[in-house]
Parts: sequence; structure tokens; C-alpha cells
Amino acid sequence: MKLSDKLEILADAAKYDASCASSGAPKRASDGHDGGIGATTGMGICHSYTPDGRCVSLLKILLTNFCIYDCQYCVNRRTSNVPRARFSVAEVVKLTHDFYLRNYIDGLFLSSGIIQSSDYTMEQLVAVARTLREEHNFRGYIHLKTIPDADPALIAEAGRYADRLSVNIELPTHDSVSRLAPEKNVHTIKLAMGSIRRKLDEKAEEPKAPSFAPAGQSTQMIVGADASDDQTILNTAETLYGSYKLKRVYYSAFSPIPHSPDSVPLAPPPLLREHRLYQADFLLRGYGFTAGELMPKSGNLALDVDPKLAWALANREHFPMDLNRADAEMIARVPGIGLRNAKRIVELRRLRRVRWEDLSRLRCSMKKIAPFVVTADYKPAQGLASSELLRRHLGAPQEQMNLWPELKAA
Repeated sequence: MKLSDKLEILADAAKYDASCASSGAPKRASDGHDGGIGATTGMGICHSYTPDGRCVSLLKILLTNFCIYDCQYCVNRRTSNVPRARFSVAEVVKLTHDFYLRNYIDGLFLSSGIIQSSDYTMEQLVAVARTLREEHNFRGYIHLKTIPDADPALIAEAGRYADRLSVNIELPTHDSVSRLAPEKNVHTIKLAMGSIRRKLDEKAEEPKAPSFAPAGQSTQMIVGADASDDQTILNTAETLYGSYKLKRVYYSAFSPIPHSPDSVPLAPPPLLREHRLYQADFLLRGYGFTAGELMPKSGNLALDVDPKLAWALANREHFPMDLNRADAEMIARVPGIGLRNAKRIVELRRLRRVRWEDLSRLRCSMKKIAPFVVTADYKPAQGLASSELLRRHLGAPQEQMNLWPELKAA
């Protein structure tokens, strides 16, 4: 098979993995005295865009889409009737090297189906990273998917060459993994996450120790492949962040595939649900929210309003909030005010009282913040309005259904 044909198959097979961001890598460049190629920062990268709008600046491929596992939600499962291909280690190295020199990418995201055994597959992934680093002195970003069942020594070696490691938990509950991916084991997945965390902690305690995955570790959960609601997903994410110090949990809306088994849905979840989970996840990581605050009851996140606005509408006792008295953490919980502007507001108070025009100069979302804040010269007339009324006013506008969709398409 031609290399271009392999690339077409294995790049397309990798699109279902969302965790390909390159944030958190250390700065490396090829302008030092010891030569080398590539960089983890810099301009001039020709980004590509996936069909759902994600911006990708990494060569994102699978080593192979052959797999000995039969995970029901996976297009590359053992019983799936899809074209198969496999790269050699040398071919992945050549593609990464050539694509970087052509300014197409600034790094590599490499995953794989399981072939022969977990250890064999992990050895192949590590060989790619080791060859790029040691033989080609590649300084760009490398993200390796680790195989949970692989020997811990192989995972430790992977962390010496890769900027980020990830172990996909795939589904938020043990029961769902047992039902849809019976050959996988949640306990084994968490053991792998734990071993990576221990290595990261050892490096943090001893700065002179060899580098180990400086951009940390991440994982991915598939949304809509099972009956788990958003409360369950966010509770699982919160536990993972606390237990394994993950940099990110990525969420990927389930995509039905041809000839899917009856064990998975025939229709995908709304993409907006995936978006709302990312918004809620950001509130967990950056704003001090807990999963219990965002989802006190079972069910899914609201689609018509973002999670912060939904929390504010459900907790009106905190509002309207006096921006000249509240601390930065609470100000950041106001819909329409982010972390940076919350700090700026507190800094401004050292000079004078905050006024309404100051919020406009900070480019806050004026429509959204209006019912929730008090300034030196402003008090909302909507302050006593019901949450339902505010929800209709601030939520996404309802769209009129088209009576003749064929005319719209034409």
C-alpha cells in the first residue's frame, strides 16, 4: 500500500480522538548551538480544520487501525468492516519530519489500535518518539497515547520522550466499560494513570531528574455512547482531576458508524451537549466550581444557556452582586465576567470605585451581566425579575422550524 493511501486511512481513523491540544509543553526551539529541528512554539504553522471546526496543528494519526479489541463504540473494533492499514515506525518518523519541514505541523499526536499485544504496541509507539528525539533531534511537540495494559517500564520510557501522555478512560462508569468494552478494565486504566502521576510527582520533587511528560497527562470520555448523563460525566471528571492531576479531560460526542451494533445508539447526541460539557469542565478547572454546584440533580446540562448562567439563575441569593465589595472569586462567577476581568475589577477598586462604564471598557458581556451586578452608579432594574424571565431574555433564541426544508436546501 502506498504511503499516501495509508495516511488517508489512518489520519481519518484518528479524527475520533479529541485530545490533541499541545498546551503545556516546555519552550524548545532549533536555534540553539546543538542544532536540531522543530519547536513547540512559534509562528507560521499551517493549521488544518476538522469538519466539526477544531483547529489542529499536529500530525494526528494512528500507527494502525488494526485492533484485537472489540469495543462497541469504536469504528476500528475487531469486527468493524473498515479499510485497514499500518505504518511502520520509519514511515511515521518520515511523515513527521517531512511535514514539519514543509511547515504543515508543529508536532505529532500518535495513537494506535492494539496489535499482537499491549506491550508490543507500546514498544512501537515509544520507538517512534525515541527515533524522532534521538536520531533526528526533533524538538517539536509529541503526544503519545499510552496503552493501559502495557508494562509500566514502557510507559515510563514514553514519558521521557513525549511532552504529554494520555490514557483514555472512554466511558464514565465501570458498568458502561464492562458492557461496551469488555476486554478493557477500568482498574487497569486507573493504575496506568496513577503510575504516570507518580512519575510526574517524582519529577516535581526532584527538578534535576530526567524530564517526564512536561505537559502532563490527559484522558477522553465519549459522550452519548451510553446512558450516562452529564452529572455522571462531570462527577467522573472531577474525580479524575483530583486523583490523577490531569491537565485536561476531553469530551468527544459519539459518532454512529456504519453497521453499528445494537448496544450503541443509532443517532449522535447534540454537538451542543459536548460544547456545554467543555464549558462546565472549564468552570471546574479554573473557576472553583464543583460538579455538585453545576449539576446538583441528575440529568444533562441545559442547552439553551451556558453552565455559569444556569448556576447564577439557580442561585439568585448571590445576586445582584456589588462589584465594589465582592472578592475576585465570586466576581468571576458572574455571567459575562471572566477570570482576567475579575482580577482587573479588584485592582481597579484600589484606585476608585467601579462604575458601569468601566465594565464596558473591559469588554464584559453587558447584556449578560446587567441583571447580576451592582456598581457605584448602577443597580439593575431586572434585579428582582424571576429566573425564568431572565432565562428567556438571556438564553439562546428559539428558531422557527422551516416548513419547506427542501427549499432552504436549494
